[in-house]
Amino acid sequence: QVQLVESGGGLVQAGGSLRLSCAASGRTFSSVAMGWFRQAPGKEREFVAGISWSGGDTLYAASLKGRFTISRDNAENTGYLEMKSLKPEDTAVYYCAAGGWGTSPSLYYYWGQGTQITVSS
Repeated sequence: QVQLVESGGGLVQAGGSLRLSCAASGRTFSSVAMGWFRQAPGKEREFVAGISWSGGDTLYAASLKGRFTISRDNAENTGYLEMKSLKPEDTAVYYCAAGGWGTSPSLYYYWGQGTQITVSS
């Protein structure tokens, strides 16, 4: 069992940066892949980035690669999403997920409650 809690969201101006954290509890976090998704109002939840259990493999949404960086610290049971050059269209609720691999939300078993990011123009 893995419980996930996101933090680090908030209001930021366009062009700014944020780092999200995903704190995990449970003994199996270090042995499972994790990912980040986001959902804007009226839109489906979309894949942002994924990282393997070891951190050796990463996967990004093509449109976000280069601006977003996923990482993890298994010793701290924490995953991260670094975001730079933020745009108003990045405004969404960002979710941490674990226990899966790939770009579809249905492939992940554990989910956090989400954290809101609002990018003002």
